[in-house]
Amino acid sequence: MVATLVAIYTFAPIFHSSQAHAENGRIVTIYHDGQQQVIATDATTVGEALDRAGVKVEQNDAVEPAQKTKLVAQSYDINVYRARPVTVVDGSSRYRIMSPYQSAKQIAESAGLQVYDEDILTISRIDDFVAEGGAGLMLTITRSTPVHMMLYGKAVDIRTQAKTVGDLLKEKGVNMSAKDGVSPAAGTTIANGMTIDVYRNGEQTVSEEQDVDFTTKQIQDADQPVGYKNIQTPGSKGKKIVTYQIELKNGKEVSRKEIQSVTTVEAKEQVEIIGSKNNYSGSLNEWLTALRTCEAGGNYQRNSGNGFYGAYQFSLSTWKSVASRIRPDLAGIRPDQASPADQDAMIIANTKMSKSGLASQNPGCYRSLGLSAFPPQ
Repeated sequence: MVATLVAIYTFAPIFHSSQAHAENGRIVTIYHDGQQQVIATDATTVGEALDRAGVKVEQNDAVEPAQKTKLVAQSYDINVYRARPVTVVDGSSRYRIMSPYQSAKQIAESAGLQVYDEDILTISRIDDFVAEGGAGLMLTITRSTPVHMMLYGKAVDIRTQAKTVGDLLKEKGVNMSAKDGVSPAAGTTIANGMTIDVYRNGEQTVSEEQDVDFTTKQIQDADQPVGYKNIQTPGSKGKKIVTYQIELKNGKEVSRKEIQSVTTVEAKEQVEIIGSKNNYSGSLNEWLTALRTCEAGGNYQRNSGNGFYGAYQFSLSTWKSVASRIRPDLAGIRPDQASPADQDAMIIANTKMSKSGLASQNPGCYRSLGLSAFPPQ
């Protein structure tokens, strides 16, 4: 049975939003057990908000956002997904588990099942609810077959849903040339743990296992300051077998040409939550004030004694580089000896000249304050 949230609006007590924010901090809407419950609270975490609302979370239930999530915004939506029985059919094994999830992968992970990329996970509804002991969903796992492969002399363990050796070669993208051979023959039925040898006749070839870098997806969170980063889903590198044709001269390798690359383990994408909250984008004056207060306590005559000068802590080399382009008359003046107006103009110019603005020019204050990377217009 797929968990469905039914919106039944219950407000007890009912607050005017502005009054609730002022007196109680934030408005939290909780979706649970087919209803919507709205509370005004000064709770600091999702779990604390649920406790104050009297919403009990059982061991196998799921909560989004997680109960440890800190509440920092003015309003939040919290979803509570109740665990329900799911029948798992894994080969000859059949048993029931409790899971709040709807997707096959999430159900398998919550049950602690080890699954592989090549396994097929299927979710289906159970119509005979009583016969299955209350379970309304069935997770069927069609396991892949593990085999050993010798790919041009390189041993690698793989898994497959293919029925024959020929089908496996197509599935894994192994392109056979006229000089290549395979043992056993392409029509041989795949068996658990069998060894398949792919080789090349009359050529010097070598295969190497190499890493495949994972990609990174970043999701911006406007409730978190610039510089905040949290890895939601860690990435992992994949593996591939790269085969080269080697040219030897006097017994030494003089050149190599890649003739084939077969991915054996897929890389997993990393998902990161990054802060995008901008605290100082209202005006240019506010932006400048925040930056120089952070860098030098607002002191235009600051000489830190470490090679950085003025309200924005310019190095002499950066100051001269910027001055040569926009204000040659300032090139011979030390930053802390220039007028406040000139220092303001120079930091604005320096930031705009950089592709990443403050993120590279003043990274410390950029991250700690959540400043916009470039000056507000």
